Amino acid sequence: MEGKYKKCEDLDVWKLAHELRLKVYIIAKFLPKDERYGLMSQIKRSSESISANIAEGHGRFHFQENIQFCRVARGSLSETKDHLIFIRDAKLIKKNK
Repeated sequence: MEGKYKKCEDLDVWKLAHELRLKVYIIAKFLPKDERYGLMSQIKRSSESISANIAEGHGRFHFQENIQFCRVARGSLSETKDHLIFIRDAKLIKKNK
C-alpha cells in the first residue's frame, strides 16, 4: 500500500506536524508565566495551525484548494520556527529544562 493513503493522519507531513505540536506544548509549559497570554499563546496557535491546515486541505477534494491550505501550513511552520528561535535566543527557558 506504499504511496496510498486514505486519511490525513497517514501523511508523513501531518505526522511530523503533529509531533512538532506536541513538543511545542511541552516547551510552552516552561515559558515564564508572564508569557502565558503572549508568546505562549502565539506559539501554541501557530503550531496547531500547521497540522490543522494540512488536515483541512486534505479534506478538500480540489487540488488547488489543498495547495492553498498547504501554503498556509507552511506559513504557520515559519511562524513557529521564528518563535522557537526567539525563545532560544532570549534564553526564556533554562537549559536544564
